[in-house]
Amino acid sequence: MFPISKQAASRSSLHRIRIVNSLSKTNNFFSGTRPNHYLIRQMHSLPPIGKTFSVALVQLGYIGENKAKNLKHARLKISEAVRPSVNPGCNNNSSKPDIVVLPEVFNSPYSSKHFDKYAEVVGWHESKRDLWNLKRCPSESIKMLSSAAKEENVWIFGGSIPERSPENPRIIYNSSPVFSPDGKLVALHRKLHLFDIDIPGGITFKESETLSPGQSPVTVVETPFGKIGLGICYDIRFPEMGIIATRKGCIAMIYPGAFNLTTGPLHWELLQRARAVDNQIYVITCSPARDPQSDYQAWGHSSIIDPMARVVSTTDETESIVYGIVDFDEIVKARTNIPILNQKRYDVYPDIGSLVEL
Repeated sequence: MFPISKQAASRSSLHRIRIVNSLSKTNNFFSGTRPNHYLIRQMHSLPPIGKTFSVALVQLGYIGENKAKNLKHARLKISEAVRPSVNPGCNNNSSKPDIVVLPEVFNSPYSSKHFDKYAEVVGWHESKRDLWNLKRCPSESIKMLSSAAKEENVWIFGGSIPERSPENPRIIYNSSPVFSPDGKLVALHRKLHLFDIDIPGGITFKESETLSPGQSPVTVVETPFGKIGLGICYDIRFPEMGIIATRKGCIAMIYPGAFNLTTGPLHWELLQRARAVDNQIYVITCSPARDPQSDYQAWGHSSIIDPMARVVSTTDETESIVYGIVDFDEIVKARTNIPILNQKRYDVYPDIGSLVEL
């Protein structure tokens, strides 16, 4: 299998736009109009749009209570990630990666008692994204990530940070920023599903004691490699996000996350492989490294999973950099050989994607 040509991709894109426009006219869940299943199947039968790219996952360690040190260390590891040959711990000594991914809450200890103290105002509004100005942003973490993306000329999916709402300082989100190689903040996903669990003899954690949930069902990032969906940690447990992202044309989902020693061994890899094979996309996760001295013990094992649920690259619990390739051919091959996306029976069961604007 080979990537489709630019001309074919352009034709496919135009065809997709026509189908989406038709769907928007015929499919209105709230007015009771039934979705046009023929058009939906047509859209899913089109070849995906994208190309092969490389990824570096920075499984960051030494995240302590000194934010300045955390940011300095993260910046150092970003530099190492884009220069694989200088880092003997890398599992790939080839060329510079196209995308660098950081872990969840990389600038702060992962703890409800720390989120308020470490929260930063970003001032991002999706509807006013063109008006956002880095110079007016007081966030130290955002400034570091922006300069790193620009200086290293690389896409950075910046893990996540506690973000304080500028409108209401009592509202704090767990937010994942994305930067293009020119240092521009192009997207920000606010964790949709808060991590509230109570496992007797295992772990009790309630993000809702401090954090508020986001309201976007999935954040889609437009990159030169294709559309990439973005979720955070606990979001991966909810298959709806991956379904919606795939309907929107995503070829990969990225989840910075910090699973623990109770749920990590059981569910971390399982959920990644499930989301990948459900939607025939790549799933990319980045965890903090495990710190034996920390109150919260991260599972680690940052990974890249392909559309057939194969583990492309992974690591253990220690600080490390994981390299891997998102091979566009594998997406095309999976969808050609097992065409589940255009075999769905939306005439029998509800279509989640129809509830969200395409």
